[in-house]
Amino acid sequence: MLPELSSVDSVHLAFDKNNLFVLEIVLGFVMFGVALDLRVDDFRTLGRSPKAPGIGLVCQFLLLPALTWALSRLLVTVGLIPPSMALGMILVAACPGGNISNFITHLGGGRTTTSIGMTAVSTLASMIMTPLNFALWGSMSPDTAAILEEVAMDPLGMFRAVMFMLGIPITVGVFLATRWPKVAKKLHPLFKRLSLLFFVTFIVMAVRANFDDFMTYLPLVFLPVLIMNAFALALGFYVARLSGLDQADQRAVSIEVGIQNSGLGLILIFSFFEGLGGMAIIAAWWGIWHILAGLSLAGLWVRKDRRAEAAEQAEAGAA
Repeated sequence: MLPELSSVDSVHLAFDKNNLFVLEIVLGFVMFGVALDLRVDDFRTLGRSPKAPGIGLVCQFLLLPALTWALSRLLVTVGLIPPSMALGMILVAACPGGNISNFITHLGGGRTTTSIGMTAVSTLASMIMTPLNFALWGSMSPDTAAILEEVAMDPLGMFRAVMFMLGIPITVGVFLATRWPKVAKKLHPLFKRLSLLFFVTFIVMAVRANFDDFMTYLPLVFLPVLIMNAFALALGFYVARLSGLDQADQRAVSIEVGIQNSGLGLILIFSFFEGLGGMAIIAAWWGIWHILAGLSLAGLWVRKDRRAEAAEQAEAGAA
């Protein structure tokens, strides 16, 4: 039986200022680690071969927020979710690609360079596009616009927050990688492993601290997140395919569009919306689900590749 829609906003997750500070540090640590693998020349290379990253960014910042707004509007209209959860969906869709997307792309046989390039550019673009998309699509529906007015959400304040959490660690990381590439090369594997460990540990601890609330509202949040994530993965994959990209780029774009930086979303929710229950539970469950869905999709691709390889070997043996 589903819980009452109105009750979700009364939920106060066990997440105080100390937790928020730790999450900000973890996110900055993750972004610094990603930037250690980037050089200024990498952005010049993207400029010379912009098709795949460009298509992915169009999906990420134009198509996905619009699709999410339409989906969330439909779910509110039919009474499946409250407006706060719709606003949480819009915020998650406005966030850039998540850091684990590079790992999942590599695991699933996608083009890692496309994935890393998209993550870097989308993260930089998010300093403007995340507040802009959230303010635009959040104000398009009367129900969600009322929440924005109630909290007097300041897009400029959100821009400053995103700049602080993403812009500074990425700028420092790219500078270090460009100025002292040997040092960055040694540090990158360590930061990559530690950042993933810290992020997963934080999610596990947050879920454990709020386990009862998650179990109560999981039936309410599960379907919207599943549908939204499936649409995001499919959007990236099929737009890339229709645009003539090869299989490796199709997979990279799909994962990049389907994996969002939900950690950033949670920080913004607790910074600007006092941890509004519906928004927070959407972002928190997304942070878990998109990893499970991405790894499952990568596994399906790997099995598909193995079957194709086995079939080719069988044909070669028969010949």
